Order: sequence, then structure tokens, then C-alpha cells
Amino acid sequence: MPQSTLRRSAAAHGLALARELAVLAQRLEFPGRQPRTMPDAGIFAVGDQLAVAGHDLTAALEAAPPKTAEPVLREATEAVRAATAAVSAA
Repeated sequence: MPQSTLRRSAAAHGLALARELAVLAQRLEFPGRQPRTMPDAGIFAVGDQLAVAGHDLTAALEAAPPKTAEPVLREATEAVRAATAAVSAA
């Protein structure tokens, strides 16, 4: 994305989404443990942070029993849709 788009709001929405996906992954992998917050590494790192969080969540979903994974997958899908809509509207 262009720097101007990242600065307007895309980076903030992307970081919020990455953080949400990371928390979902941590809750699957380490139930009962307080999830850690993904740090803000700057607007140019958001794409990488989203990729890592998405990868981690995918691995956690694959390892979890289907009954546990399905509601988390629905929540993650809704979070992605909401972030996409927010960036598109900005």
C-alpha cells in the first residue's frame, strides 16, 4: 500500500487485526494463559505482522479439535471482514 494510505488508517486497522489474530492463536495454543500483545513495529511492518499472526492462527487452528477451532475460525473471519470494510471506508 502507498505510505499515505498506511498513514491514514490502514496500518492502524492492520495492526489491530494482527493483534486480534495473535490473541486468538494464543488462546488456542495456551488456554488459561494471558495472551501477550503484539507490539507496534511501525506502519511498514504491519504487513509482516499480519502474515505472522495469520500463519500462527492457521497452525493453531489445524492443531485444535474441530469443535474448538470452528468458533475461533468464525471469529477470525469476521475480524478480517470488519478490518477490510474499515480500510475500504477510509
